Amino acid sequence: MMHRHHYTVDEANRELEAVGAIVRRIRDAQRRLATEELDTDFTTHTELTGGAWPGWEHARASVEVALGFDRLEELDVVVRDLENGLIDFPALIGGEEVYLCWLLDEPTVAHWHAVEGGFSGRRPLG
Repeated sequence: MMHRHHYTVDEANRELEAVGAIVRRIRDAQRRLATEELDTDFTTHTELTGGAWPGWEHARASVEVALGFDRLEELDVVVRDLENGLIDFPALIGGEEVYLCWLLDEPTVAHWHAVEGGFSGRRPLG
């Protein structure tokens, strides 16, 4: 087994609000990072201004990304596509490890796929 935790459908559904919020924060922070131009003198400016230099926002966004991914790792969920919000929750079906597959903003977890199957092998639950 690849994962330490396996979710039931009910457990995964209970985590959707929290996981969705984390994914949105990471996406927002990554978008901010992508649109900002990082000054190569960042370290010097930060040191001279005691951290008040505008590069602080870049550092904050970087920390948000790192902490968000850390939290998702603690939950033992797999981010397949951050931009589209594709998340997999490890589960067991018939004693076999699979993924409960969820797209951000779907109301509930309603699909699953084999570990090797990926999104193209997504099947409805039940």
